[in-house]
Amino acid sequence: MPDKVLIFDTTLRDGEQSPGASMNQEEKLSIARLLEELKVDIIEAGFPIASKGDFNSVQAIASEIKDCQIAGLARAKHEDIETAWNAVKKAKNPRIHTFIATSPIHMKFKLKLTEEEVLEKIKDSVSFARNLCPNIEWSCEDGGRSSIDFLYRCIELAIESGASTINIPDTVGYTLPFEFGEIIKKVKNNVPNIDKAIISVHCHNDLGLAVANSLNAVENGARQIECTINGLGERAGNAALEEVVMAMKVRSDLLKHQNLFHQLQVSLFSLIKQLSALMLLLMSQEFTKTES
Repeated sequence: MPDKVLIFDTTLRDGEQSPGASMNQEEKLSIARLLEELKVDIIEAGFPIASKGDFNSVQAIASEIKDCQIAGLARAKHEDIETAWNAVKKAKNPRIHTFIATSPIHMKFKLKLTEEEVLEKIKDSVSFARNLCPNIEWSCEDGGRSSIDFLYRCIELAIESGASTINIPDTVGYTLPFEFGEIIKKVKNNVPNIDKAIISVHCHNDLGLAVANSLNAVENGARQIECTINGLGERAGNAALEEVVMAMKVRSDLLKHQNLFHQLQVSLFSLIKQLSALMLLLMSQEFTKTES
């Protein structure tokens, strides 16, 4: 795999889960255009099965944006995956991002499935997605609290079934940087077919460590970081895109990996300012509606 760190922006999906950050189709398109100008590698445009509005927004972004991969999120269900594909298939470079929980607590209490049943769903969902789309990302939800040996089995199976990106999330923002980096290192060293996939990370900021965890993951083999503008997202948010890329830019003496700054043709700070102003305006409007 190339020694480049891909930037996967999920402002339009995870970022929208911030209180007051819900957006309509035109607002999402405006942000997608700015993200394209910023030259992020992948835009996760939404969760198409969630609503007709989200489906239409993802479809519109997929039809217009040409210089970024466009991803749609889907649970490990055929209906979700097919809906995601129908939303992104007009993109120049579409991606289906499917996921299932792999931690003991999530499997027992949320999914009510055994390890073997989860493995069956991974094989079925990833294979189904791969038959629709050549570019599949698979995520182990709550990967940071999953059994490492079970994680190896899940990842190996997902790659065998057609995934070319493996995303390991710290879903509840629980792990510490050295701990999360060790998970990535172990995955890289113990999953037999990991050389056939890009390792991605998606870190939440509940302990204020999303950026630190993401950077530690890169040093241990991750080559995609999932992030959002200003760290927007569920609960305490996600890794902030601008902090991730500036850390890699400023400390390139230690973080010796290519990233989007080598191709950047526009002013980062001008675009971040525009994106931030737009997001703040949307949130302000939403809170005003709530109060009235």
